[in-house]
Amino acid sequence: MEFNESEFLIETLVPSNELIISRTDLKGVITYSNDTFANISGYEINELIGKPHNIVRHPDMPKRVFTQMWDKLRYYQKWEGVVKNIRKDKGFYWVYASVSGVYKDGKLVEFKSLRTPIDYETKLKYQKLYDEYRNLDKENIRRIIYK
Repeated sequence: MEFNESEFLIETLVPSNELIISRTDLKGVITYSNDTFANISGYEINELIGKPHNIVRHPDMPKRVFTQMWDKLRYYQKWEGVVKNIRKDKGFYWVYASVSGVYKDGKLVEFKSLRTPIDYETKLKYQKLYDEYRNLDKENIRRIIYK
């Protein structure tokens, strides 16, 4: 019997009492991670610091979502949305993310991201939406193998 590798991917649930926090420089390189971010992503904090935040970007995420995020941040606006992330072990986790600028003396110096869990229905809704976006944009289209 053959298996599609996606059958081995396991979801990590973000506990309802946890808040995932990270900060990046203006280019998206991680400058701070709380323990929860490290634990949920499967990395050690020292493996995250200095790496681009997209180290946890799941291939199911359409590019247009991050284009919209960077467009908002470029105009000093907060971005909020649902994100599917990939863990170090190739498992995944879903979050509701809020990303905004951090200012010092009125100058944008970095970005902070706060992430919280979402319910199953929201995950399902966004998985379908993101599949549709990727199909429309002709990017890394998932092929389902039926046996």
